[in-house]
Amino acid sequence: MTYESPAVRDARIDVSAVLGAVIARLPRIIIVTLVLLALAFVAMMFLPRLYESSASILVESRSNVYTRAANEQAPTSNGNETGVVSSQIELIKSRDTLLKVIDQLDLRSVPEFNGSGGGGFSPIAMISSLLGRKATPVSIDETVLDNLLGRMTVIQERDSRIISVLVRSQDPQLAADIANAVAYAHVTRRAQLSISDTAEASGWLLDEIGRLRVSVKEAETAVANYKVSNDLFTGPNNTSLVDQQLSTIAGQINAAQERRNQAASRAALIRGMLDRGQSIEGVSDVRDSAVIQNLSEEKARLRSEKAQKAATLLPSHPTMRAITAQIEELDAQISAEGRRVADALEAEAQIEGDLQASLEADLTRTKTSASTATQDGVTLDGLQREAKAQRDLLEAYLLRYNEAFSKTETNSALPDVRVVSEAAPSVVPASPKTQMILLAVGIVALAGQIGLIVFSELISGRAIVPAAEPQRNLDELDAQPFSEAELEPEQRWEEPAVAEAASEALSEPVAETAYLAPVVAPEVTLPPESDAAVALEQDPIMAVADDQLESASEAKATIKALVSELARPVNVQDATPVAAMQRPEPSVAAPPRRPVEPAAPVSKPRLAGLISKDDLASDLMLGRTHLVVLAAHNANADCEALAEQLVGDALGRGLSVALVDAGSARPSAELGLTDLSTDAASFGDVVHKSADNSFAEIPWGRGRAIARHSSKPFTLIEALGDIYEVVVLKTGKVGLASTLPLFQGLDGRVVLIAGPKDDLQDVSDTREQLYDAGFAAVEIAALDSRVAA
Repeated sequence: MTYESPAVRDARIDVSAVLGAVIARLPRIIIVTLVLLALAFVAMMFLPRLYESSASILVESRSNVYTRAANEQAPTSNGNETGVVSSQIELIKSRDTLLKVIDQLDLRSVPEFNGSGGGGFSPIAMISSLLGRKATPVSIDETVLDNLLGRMTVIQERDSRIISVLVRSQDPQLAADIANAVAYAHVTRRAQLSISDTAEASGWLLDEIGRLRVSVKEAETAVANYKVSNDLFTGPNNTSLVDQQLSTIAGQINAAQERRNQAASRAALIRGMLDRGQSIEGVSDVRDSAVIQNLSEEKARLRSEKAQKAATLLPSHPTMRAITAQIEELDAQISAEGRRVADALEAEAQIEGDLQASLEADLTRTKTSASTATQDGVTLDGLQREAKAQRDLLEAYLLRYNEAFSKTETNSALPDVRVVSEAAPSVVPASPKTQMILLAVGIVALAGQIGLIVFSELISGRAIVPAAEPQRNLDELDAQPFSEAELEPEQRWEEPAVAEAASEALSEPVAETAYLAPVVAPEVTLPPESDAAVALEQDPIMAVADDQLESASEAKATIKALVSELARPVNVQDATPVAAMQRPEPSVAAPPRRPVEPAAPVSKPRLAGLISKDDLASDLMLGRTHLVVLAAHNANADCEALAEQLVGDALGRGLSVALVDAGSARPSAELGLTDLSTDAASFGDVVHKSADNSFAEIPWGRGRAIARHSSKPFTLIEALGDIYEVVVLKTGKVGLASTLPLFQGLDGRVVLIAGPKDDLQDVSDTREQLYDAGFAAVEIAALDSRVAA
């Protein structure tokens, strides 16, 4: 742990002194800056003037409807333009492309590129020659390639498919020629690659076509042989003969059945009319008979004659009787002829029935043949399908081969790049940029000198002056929220003397310093020349305690960061004065590095009466205390009952609450204090939200007991006290297994709970034992049933 003296802590930087030092050295700054600018200008005079020219290449597909195949689709953008352009850039900078440019422009004979010294002044080469180092000899091609790559820049224009080839050279015309040569060399190479790819594809297609021809011939031969061997012949409309026979026989059967039904129906109709005595002359089959027609005509003549005679003769006249007898005879003949027609129709129906039976027998035999043909047709279909696939593939390959061969023979393949802008000689040198370099040198010179001056002033201490003591006014948050008259007599607290507090701290064992280190205790101010201060500097045990205090502070900061997401923010700065002034029972602990000589024993405060749950809750609501350590005299259930009431009251007032279980000894499914003490969990893992997300809860954990040697539970409670407005810690029943000693020294109120059946004298004796164990203040709280009693 480090401390700063008041002088250093209250120092500030004198800006006026720093500015005065800079102004005092201003002439030197200007002179040095001008000298550096002159040196930079002279150095640039020896640098060669480089002119830059640029040629542009567009990357896009060159295919169109006239050069594209009939079944080939137009190329579409696939969204990977950046990758395509990057590939083209690498091809432009490739060795093969640049070697063609070198050969075309004979750059091997140009001093600027062949390394013969025509490249101008080179600081690196000069330093290497002064050091006696010579460049490793390489081939002329490697030298020219390296120099050309150093003078050439290939970039993609922003958000486009245009590639710019920039070349710098001492000769502006040479720079333009190189840029154009590189662009056209790349286009030519892409065209040659396209033609080469087409030629390779043509060769491959030709091989595949030869193989497919054999395959197609074999497949079609297999189809023909199978048809012959299985009598699978086809007729019109690509229909097999068996299927045609089935269709024909089925049609004949339907026609015979229809004719039979019609003949039988007409015969039945004629017989029915004869049986009922009706005239059958209206039936078409009877009317078509020549005999019936003659009889009908004779009958009509007799009826006409009878009608004429009836005008002069009576019905009983012999002539009338003769005519009537003739008519009746004709009716009998017509009926007899109708029966013969009905017999003829029935005979026709019988013939059609026999024909139908014969056709059905033929149909059955044809179906048997068709079933066999269908089974054979499955195999035939497979052979035909295979032959068709081979034939379609052969035709497609033939079409592609013809197109590829024509492109290869005529060199008509278009590359996917083209030059859209040729380079022109530049009239203004691109390098060196004199103005920019001089401006940068001037800015760096000024900034460097001013920085050195300021740094020297700060190091020497001339720019550091003591700060004035600020006058701080208390705001409304520093005011006491309640008056002393509101407190009960037993709740009023008088701060112990400083000497007594220091004596009580020195009476504690040194091993407990780590537990008491994080406690916020009243500050004890000792003069630097006191004996206690001298003893502090000479005590190595206190130095070890300081290290432990520093580690605890770091852990405390870590817990705050981890738990900050679970807790509602609390203005600790505003709450600190209230907690410091209004806590009725603050624990007394010595400052970590200021021990004093032992004095008289500290008088242990005694509470005359009991504190009720309402009074304790009121202290939490008013901010008189924020941390309550509960210890049960008889059973842990008393701790849980009081803790539940305190948490409910605090939540009802809208305060942020943290409930810590350090005494139930009931393993939980969540990580808790036992896991934290054994390093099985971190600080952030043990803080959980309650089931209704209303307050923070730290359970017992999965272990059986809290490790006594660990200081992490103590540090966790301290951090929770800084984050939450109310922290309730349950330590269980007081005894050998109690965890209350682990939290001795916390800045909170220790409350001993008396159950409904506990003897108050026994509870008071237990409190005396806690006093003897080192607890400065212990209150007794009775549950509601005892208070009511």
